[in-house]
Amino acid sequence: MFEKILIANRGEIALRVLRACRELGIKTVAVHSEADIDAKYVKLADESVCIGPAPSALSYLNIPAIISAAEVTDAEAIHPGYGFLSENADFAERVEQSGFVFIGPRPETTRIMGDKVSAKAAMKAAGVPCVPGSEGALPEDPREIVRIARAIGYPVIVKAAGGGGGRGMRAVHTEAALLNAVATTRAEAQAAFGNPSLYMEKFLENPRHIEIQVMADQHGHAIYLGERDCSMQRRHQKVIEEAPAPGIDRKQITSIGERCAKACRKIGYRGAGTFEFLYENGEFYFIEMNTRVQVEHPVTELVTGIDIVQTQIRVAAGEKLRFSQRDIVSRGHAIECRINAEDPFKFTPSPGRITNWHTPGGPGVRVDSHAYTGYQVPPHYDSMIGKLIVHGDTREQAIRRMRIALSEMDVAGIKTNIPLHQELMLDTRFIKGGASIHYLEERLADLNDIKSSQKSR
Repeated sequence: MFEKILIANRGEIALRVLRACRELGIKTVAVHSEADIDAKYVKLADESVCIGPAPSALSYLNIPAIISAAEVTDAEAIHPGYGFLSENADFAERVEQSGFVFIGPRPETTRIMGDKVSAKAAMKAAGVPCVPGSEGALPEDPREIVRIARAIGYPVIVKAAGGGGGRGMRAVHTEAALLNAVATTRAEAQAAFGNPSLYMEKFLENPRHIEIQVMADQHGHAIYLGERDCSMQRRHQKVIEEAPAPGIDRKQITSIGERCAKACRKIGYRGAGTFEFLYENGEFYFIEMNTRVQVEHPVTELVTGIDIVQTQIRVAAGEKLRFSQRDIVSRGHAIECRINAEDPFKFTPSPGRITNWHTPGGPGVRVDSHAYTGYQVPPHYDSMIGKLIVHGDTREQAIRRMRIALSEMDVAGIKTNIPLHQELMLDTRFIKGGASIHYLEERLADLNDIKSSQKSR
């Protein structure tokens, strides 16, 4: 086991990794920007190193600075968390070339799965069902692009091969809009990801977003830890996640989960990963794989009893998985609400000083957050300041516990999206379960229409 790990991230995931390390008896190094010098995890870490000014390009994305911090503190391994450099194959390669262990997949695996075109090809070869679409990247020839779209059938969606986080994608409903959409998306992909390569898929009209959590070691063992429903989204950004997914037959989950585990063994995967699917009309369609720990990993931890972050660390240290597929049993239901520093309905960021931070408690309630009373939420990073997670014996009990937990949570000094979560926990469609990825945006549009009509009276 490692003696010291450097945590190459910030916010709640940095604190989550730090706590996992402390429980394993591992010393920690927290790297931070100038804006995060007063962060809780920086104070709790055994050592801390400032790696640059507030902009992430000069700090959390500064590979030489992170490698240097690991060298001067004698760290043995680097945990990338999620976001930032967590799925950057070049970073993973630099880490390993510098003599450290990257707590994640091998660089070559990250490259394959990070490029959506090669990822789909790998999944097809492993027998994982994919959304019908182009064979490989889109060509430059406009006539060939039109031919491919006609063969798939409208509507289609154009996606960046190197995209992620909901960026670099555009739905196209008519042939007249196709070529302009391709050109615009190609330019966006080049600017955002440094990769102009695109591919095309059938645009599913009313799907759910279902993902399968997997874990694999370096000894050829791979298992799946059940599924999550992440369909409550706004602009492809998840708002609420839950496990298990309501209303899907367990035999289907077993079948797709076994295929995902088999795919991991086939590509030699190592560590935690997530297969993301669109689910429509009883069918699963692979869209991408995230080669890191997910924001929503706590709901899987609560229903399985498996500590995903500790398992990541153990696997990276060369240990075999301590459990087999038959040991994985899902118990009860878990729901996670992402708590963001933003206007609950306009979604404008709300950085600033938190003047009061009171979190809920009680049976089955968990709060993952780096925030505290007096904490200054910086304007430079993602607006998420925490996650509120509940677990109950049934989905109904979990929803009731989340309502209570949200009513007890008090954050002052900044705006948060807690009021939105409170509305959704009373929403009849959410309570029923099985809403599509488009439902939340439709619901928000209705709310805005109501508010606009009230103002005009």
